[in-house]
Amino acid sequence: MPYFDAASSAPLHPVARQALQASLDEGWADPARLYREGRRARLLLDAAREAAAEAVGCRPDELVFTPSGTRAVHTGVAGALAGRRRVGRHLAVSAVEHSSVLHAAAAHEADGGAVTEVPVDRAGRVAPDAYAAALRDDTALACLQSANHEVGTEQPVAEVARACREAGVPLLVDAAQSLPWAPVAGDWSLLTASAHKWGGPAGVGLLVVRKGVRFAPQGPADERESGRAAGFENIPGIVAAAASLRAVRAEAEAEAGRLRELVERIRMRVPQLVPDVEVVGDPVRRLPHLVTFSCLYVDGEALLHELDRSGFSVSSGSSCTSSTLTPSHVLRAMGVLSEGNVRVSLPFGTAEADVDRFLEVLPGVVAGIRERFGAPAATPTTGGGESLVVDALGRRCPIPVIELAKIFGDVPVGGTVTVLSDDEAARLDIPAWCEMRGQEYIGEHPVDQGTAYVVRRLT
Repeated sequence: MPYFDAASSAPLHPVARQALQASLDEGWADPARLYREGRRARLLLDAAREAAAEAVGCRPDELVFTPSGTRAVHTGVAGALAGRRRVGRHLAVSAVEHSSVLHAAAAHEADGGAVTEVPVDRAGRVAPDAYAAALRDDTALACLQSANHEVGTEQPVAEVARACREAGVPLLVDAAQSLPWAPVAGDWSLLTASAHKWGGPAGVGLLVVRKGVRFAPQGPADERESGRAAGFENIPGIVAAAASLRAVRAEAEAEAGRLRELVERIRMRVPQLVPDVEVVGDPVRRLPHLVTFSCLYVDGEALLHELDRSGFSVSSGSSCTSSTLTPSHVLRAMGVLSEGNVRVSLPFGTAEADVDRFLEVLPGVVAGIRERFGAPAATPTTGGGESLVVDALGRRCPIPVIELAKIFGDVPVGGTVTVLSDDEAARLDIPAWCEMRGQEYIGEHPVDQGTAYVVRRLT
């Protein structure tokens, strides 16, 4: 069964498995002890730290291991903010950061701090000038991911790091998605990553704090990992994480070229094979293994289930795959279609035949779901009243857009359709439908129990 969700968690690399098994026998003792078993454990821990630091491009004494990538982010954000509290309590983040960064920002705001979210363009990329403009005299920390976890867009880290350096603000980079492929460029100050994203075991994260960065660890003091990660080190997991990072980095150049070709095949073929599809994310400045697209008139949960039944494991940012019934914050910030969203992220070693079979299966799966939901095969062209109203209150994606499409041709050119909906996804999907169809999205206004979205027919 082809596994196409490496951005969530990559399969355990063979080197990680070997290192994990070997270090279970050798690295079980306390590395802080001076007897033989402790010294052996300390040697393994030090060697792993040196290997990880070499892959990151930092000094070994700048890098600590944490219990997860999320813990690395939370520790890094809290420690940097506390270390620069005298400067101020302002935090700058991009609008498409991983939820771990946004949760840390929300906790900071709840504690009385200030947070600015820097917007992104339709490809999911921040503008360096816009990020620089968000920095203030009281900015204590800035955060920017190296590449987006949902759409693959690479961020201009080097340019933003330069702006932060000029403003005297440290930049924390979440490198979870990009670190397997290359070191992060630029003069960043802090960096985080997670081992299970590159084929290491879960439960190991990295936190790098450059020398000279003011940093005050929060929580009770602990002597482990420079006081920045409390608790006994998971030495077998750390050794396996470092070994697998070195291994994937050695394969990265060749594998990146191969996977980029497969991803490009998906990017080009899906819109040809499936009508009414929007491929999202930057087409050039992106991770080599990840592609995301959204399908009009498709329930995201149904799509994932059908692809799973066909043997493919993918993920989605659609609201209809979420318990909160809200679209992914990344898709929302980009302003792109969210319904029927599919993220394909290929692990190392993905076979070309598996990608070709995915492209064979996808059109039938999408067509079957659209038929089940009663989606229109084409927009009707009959004339009708100047203004029509669609009541889709209480109905979830993709129904509001399907109902819009069904009657849109019943208004003449210049006429309007108003869609009443209480589904948060409609705020993204109706403007996206207009963009794809060449129609005018006039705007929205509140109504009883929901929102009215107004569309004008141009063609």
